[in-house]
Amino acid sequence: MVCLSSCTSVTMRSVLGFLAVLLALISTGHALSCVQCVSLGMNFCNGLGASCPSDHMCGATYVETTGNGTVFSRNYMRYCVPTKECNLQGSLSIINNIVHRLGTTCCETDNCTPTLPILPSANTRLNGLVCSTCVTSASKWCHTTATMKCTGNENMCALQSTTNEGNVSMASALRGCATKSLCDLGRQTAGTAVQKIDVKYTCSSGTAGLYSGLTLSFIAILINGLGQS
Repeated sequence: MVCLSSCTSVTMRSVLGFLAVLLALISTGHALSCVQCVSLGMNFCNGLGASCPSDHMCGATYVETTGNGTVFSRNYMRYCVPTKECNLQGSLSIINNIVHRLGTTCCETDNCTPTLPILPSANTRLNGLVCSTCVTSASKWCHTTATMKCTGNENMCALQSTTNEGNVSMASALRGCATKSLCDLGRQTAGTAVQKIDVKYTCSSGTAGLYSGLTLSFIAILINGLGQS
């Protein structure tokens, strides 16, 4: 099955969506002031500070996407991170050896700069789990008879559904292997009057029934990038 070009486009949108939701977590508060910024293609950025909720810290998330061993996407952002999500690491793999690897770090003073997140190490050791795998840029659902063998700590089967409503409208879906850390992030909602972007991860262990492990809704900080991709 060959889809590297189309898979790359869809997965890039999904990565941008995932990054955008993290920035959307900022809300009114009187605790830390944390820098908000995003950088596509680099591992640093700077920007203005904003107040965070009392249960958040200043954080940075770095996401790297590879296809067949070649890095084709690096994205970095700083934002207000829920304390429970500090030091998070996780990954999601789909067909054609496309892998998203994510890391998050935090610090505790106003507008501090977190250390560069460390990404989970690549692990090609088969773990015995087999998941369905597919990708589409035309729907928030995909199903296929194709399967992939999961490796390392990616011990969950995941369906990632992405929808954009507003100035930019789109839907996409990815299905493959994911770490439990991504599935367990929780449920969050956010948006603006002109744009809403939803990403939902529905996960299973491969034998149990599906459960909604992660629903992410985000503001359209990267709308221009999405519209141009």
